[in-house]
Amino acid sequence: MTPDDTGTTAPSRTRIEYLEELGDALVERGFRVRIVLPRGQSPVLHVLNPDASALTENVLAEQAADGWWYWWSWAERIAPADDAPTAAARIAQVLATR
Repeated sequence: MTPDDTGTTAPSRTRIEYLEELGDALVERGFRVRIVLPRGQSPVLHVLNPDASALTENVLAEQAADGWWYWWSWAERIAPADDAPTAAARIAQVLATR
């Protein structure tokens, strides 16, 4: 946490930055990704397997009492948000065609 210009502490990274980092790791694995900003909701990373377009998932980055985490859309943790490579590997495994 770092102080912001109001004198309060603010997270050093944002939800979108975590999603962008994860998106980069998934693109390296051959997935298509985009950040979606639903009105009135938290942003999500939409992940698509280009070899099987039915294999998609929306991944969230949310802060919990023990830090930031990547979450599946069904509210299960994937990996800590400071470990995008592990999260990308788990997502790739779930969205694999074989």
